[in-house]
Amino acid sequence: MKRIFITGTAGFIGFHLARLLLEEGHRVAGFDGMTDYYDITLKQRRHAMLLQSPGFSTTEAMLEDRAALDAAIDAFEPEIIVHLAGQAGVRYSLENPRAYVDANVVGTFNVMEAARRQGVEHLMMASTSSVYGANEKMPFAETDKADTPMTIYAATKKATEAMGHSYAHLYDLPTTMFRFFTVYGPWGRPDMALFKFVKATLEGEAIDVYNHGEMYRDFTYVEDLVRAIRLLMFEAVPTRPEGGEVPEGDSLSPVAPFRVVNIGNSKSERLLDFIEAIEAALGQKTTRNLMDIQPGDVPATWADAGLLERLTGYSPQTDMREGVERFVEWYREYYRV
Repeated sequence: MKRIFITGTAGFIGFHLARLLLEEGHRVAGFDGMTDYYDITLKQRRHAMLLQSPGFSTTEAMLEDRAALDAAIDAFEPEIIVHLAGQAGVRYSLENPRAYVDANVVGTFNVMEAARRQGVEHLMMASTSSVYGANEKMPFAETDKADTPMTIYAATKKATEAMGHSYAHLYDLPTTMFRFFTVYGPWGRPDMALFKFVKATLEGEAIDVYNHGEMYRDFTYVEDLVRAIRLLMFEAVPTRPEGGEVPEGDSLSPVAPFRVVNIGNSKSERLLDFIEAIEAALGQKTTRNLMDIQPGDVPATWADAGLLERLTGYSPQTDMREGVERFVEWYREYYRV
């Protein structure tokens, strides 16, 4: 059993990952700033569930508070750090870009410094499919260039990948960056499309459908996602390749124990089909405001998750309609609708 330090355990993905690891018997220390970007009560409920396990402890502080982060990590002495915390949301980055630099760049630097000092076995950090930006070749592969970010959110995440590589090279720190594709499921964030669409429809309000519905996303069920992280954690720790020789199709750096891995469903599905799945799960029709595409949005995402499967033998499998049904069940129970 391992000691695993996770930032963002009151968040959507961090909560699910911590719960999976606790079920396996690992000790988990959480770290979360409990920001008011969305409903604090939802975050508190997630942490309350995790605290039912004797293997879980938590610190409430901001990533930018280096002293608090160092104290928490030094006290726990983790063998693995999984960095999931940060300022989320593509659209909010148009309104408050500084929050993304503070949390995603400065906060990530603080995490990397602590990981270097502790000499952890594996540093794992969240990136995003948004780094692919204006790329038109699909499905997106980890070995594709990702030099055209279209939002400050994507730019800060690409910056953390570059920072992670430099630390892996300089300090021989095994580092895996994972690029998430549209994650959804129970306990999701209220600013995400699925949550907003379900809430609005149940309350008799219209939903905003951008690009007139001609949007395509690689919808990834959250439990599939955290299972992939768990497998990468132990089964695919990157090592510096001998002689700089990298296997074909692998994103492993030739000069560092560093790798980028897509975690997606390997399927690009139409937003309108996603909405129809919501209607089927709710048993009622949506009212749609068809709108133009928003600044910073890309019309399609699609993961090439072949590297994940080669490294772990696993690929996400949950059908989008099944995942939507599970979310709706959770939403009805949580909000007693």
